[in-house]
Amino acid sequence: MESSLPSRCPRCGAPRGGGPECPQCGVYYAKAEARASQAALTVEPPAPLELPEPERPAHLPQETLTWNEAAEDAAWELKIRTFAIPVALLVTWVLHATGMGHKLLVLFFSMWIHELGHAVTAWLCGFLAFPGPWLTPVAMNRSPLFSLLLAAGFGFLAWRGWKLRDRRWMGGGLALLVLQGVGTLLLGRAKAQSFVTFGGDGGCLVLGTALMLTLYVSPENPLRKGWTRWGFLLIGAAAFTDAFRTWWSARTNVDAIPFGHIVGVGPSDPSTLMDAYGWSMDTLIFRHVGLGVLCLIVLGMVYAVALFRARAAVRA
Repeated sequence: MESSLPSRCPRCGAPRGGGPECPQCGVYYAKAEARASQAALTVEPPAPLELPEPERPAHLPQETLTWNEAAEDAAWELKIRTFAIPVALLVTWVLHATGMGHKLLVLFFSMWIHELGHAVTAWLCGFLAFPGPWLTPVAMNRSPLFSLLLAAGFGFLAWRGWKLRDRRWMGGGLALLVLQGVGTLLLGRAKAQSFVTFGGDGGCLVLGTALMLTLYVSPENPLRKGWTRWGFLLIGAAAFTDAFRTWWSARTNVDAIPFGHIVGVGPSDPSTLMDAYGWSMDTLIFRHVGLGVLCLIVLGMVYAVALFRARAAVRA
């Protein structure tokens, strides 16, 4: 019977001798054969299967997509700055073209800005004035004490802006000081009173524009809380379109000018400007339309800058 033992050493491969150990390396044949048998029975586990990473669409960023509150706010502000003022002007313009809509907008919005315009113009010209519904009593003579107090307030506003390094407050205070200086020191009493009368519809144009521009206040401004800036936007648009629509129509139709006598008040502003201060029809129309167009230019410039900044914020 032929032996089933291997003829060579399982460790070094030398010819197998007759003894229990290898004459070449000295290993015991029994131990070496046991280790070889155990190694043969040990199966190496297969390598884990590596699946290729799915391709990400080209339009998605590589980082994990998460909800960004700042980005949502910037996108919403872009929509506001794009549509709010044009829509407000369009809606109030259409409402002013209707009988009932015109009466409601005048009663609740533009009448108050009209009277406030008289008062603000009077203050800048040195006269005491108290705005009220449909009538603003204005003093016949200037008040030096009131003018000094008002100048001190404007000066404090400019100084406060300088201390806080806020160019808007500082520039506003200086601009008001210049306007007060022109109205109080350079205009005679009669001319100043004519501009106080002009300040009714003129105030609707200027103050209405300023109220609409509050839409662009910074996020830290208290006007951004609640619905304040939306209310100012509506009031400003109603006041502006009420005055501008009247005088824009007067270019081709003088019957659109509200000449006449107001019960309980007296002559209307256009009648007073023509009869008491000698303004011609062309001067009356030119100054109102010119001021309205100037306000629209300022409004358009601020609108464009604010829209550009909002788009930059969205991209950022």
